[in-house]
Amino acid sequence: MSPRVRAWRLIAGVARPRSRSLKMAAHKIAHATLKGPSVVKEICIGLTLGLFAGGLWKMHQWNEQRKTRAFYDMLEKGEISVVVEEE
Repeated sequence: MSPRVRAWRLIAGVARPRSRSLKMAAHKIAHATLKGPSVVKEICIGLTLGLFAGGLWKMHQWNEQRKTRAFYDMLEKGEISVVVEEE
């Protein structure tokens, strides 16, 4: 790129010159954000999610058990039948 084109781009704001200090600082910032996983935090999150999912599963299981018991109670009382009546 010719110096004239570079000068016009700088004036127009299209391209900005890269300074050496910005390049050098970029890798330092990236290292500050790269941390390893926290084992205690991971265990706490896993326990919380596991207990929550287990609670939802037990609620679903108890609801299905209640429906099954109600069905067999009505079947025993004769309120319902599993045999189709012929007309």
